[in-house]
Amino acid sequence: MSIKSLLVTFVAISCALAQQQMYAQCGGIGWSGGTTCVSGAVCTKLNDYYSQCLPGTAPSSTTTSSGPSPTGNPNSGALPFVGGVNMAGYDFTVYTDGSFNGTGVDPPVSQFSHFAQQGVNIFRIPFAWQLMTPTLGGTIDGTFFQRYDASVQAALNSGSSPYVILDLHNYARWNGQVIAQGGPTNDQYASIWSQLAAKYKGNKKIIFGIMNEPHDVPSVSTWVDSVQKVVNAIRAAGATDNYILMPGSSWSSAQAFPTEAGPLLVKVTDPTGGTSKLLFDIHKYLDSDNSGTHLDCVTDNVAVMQAVVNFLKANGNRQALLSETGGGNTASCFTALKSELAFVKANSDSIAGFTVWSAGSFDTNYELTLTPNADGSDQPLWTNAVRPNLP
Repeated sequence: MSIKSLLVTFVAISCALAQQQMYAQCGGIGWSGGTTCVSGAVCTKLNDYYSQCLPGTAPSSTTTSSGPSPTGNPNSGALPFVGGVNMAGYDFTVYTDGSFNGTGVDPPVSQFSHFAQQGVNIFRIPFAWQLMTPTLGGTIDGTFFQRYDASVQAALNSGSSPYVILDLHNYARWNGQVIAQGGPTNDQYASIWSQLAAKYKGNKKIIFGIMNEPHDVPSVSTWVDSVQKVVNAIRAAGATDNYILMPGSSWSSAQAFPTEAGPLLVKVTDPTGGTSKLLFDIHKYLDSDNSGTHLDCVTDNVAVMQAVVNFLKANGNRQALLSETGGGNTASCFTALKSELAFVKANSDSIAGFTVWSAGSFDTNYELTLTPNADGSDQPLWTNAVRPNLP
């Protein structure tokens, strides 16, 4: 082989090695990696900060398209990529049977600006149903709402113009009984969201997280009917332009979603039209039993998240949000969580973002703590796995 042929071969091999795989990042502000994609994919601009290799055929004269993704979410109202953290406290002593016996603890106000300064653009603030409406189906308690809204406003004003998820953290239950399946009626469930929607309808940055981790519901289809009732109530209250997070079953499991609740939840309709403001709420931890109670991580969940992406693309290019995930401050979690969140970021047209569990009122000894230390330094998991994947 001639020297010229060897040179051509070397250049060809180098180019091939530089090509990004399907669904990998290939451009955006600050990107220093490869900008061409493997055969069958085109580097498609999703926003100024992120271009991704998506199925398609690139034009012969260019490697990057500035137009909309051929397979991205076609709805103009799709949620942009968000990354942030849960701010726990108002949910403390909510048990998995939906019972509650505490007063809640206000998340430290200083944490909102602390995280926002690092690029966080979404906070999730859980609360107990019984704190917000002490009587089932009754009116919102003004004293508690004043506390809760102070946290919401602190988040909204933290400097990054973030989204804020209002998270009803009761596991589809009130004091041990499942909504519309032996427990609260759909009207009683919808009442709390009608009232909250009326209070926050003027702010598009508020996201309604209508229920945390439904589990062991006798009928998934009946649960989906309850979801539809709440969506209708939120829109009827005037909150017509806010995103709504719709959870499935099995603890909002991302793994179960494509085959269990997902095929039913995709049928939920938005009275305002379209589906871009109806997002699916998914959770997935990385420890041995997916409980989020162990320090070590055994999986990066990429295969599970890819299955979710495939389902979303096959069902109208919908979006989900990973509102709970996390791990311990251990080497295995540094690697696994970083990989999981990088996948979410690379597929943000389908999984719009994440809020990691958890900071707020947890102390720094909690297994999955992301609460900053007293000296203002961050937990190693945050530094090694979360912060590199923020927007």
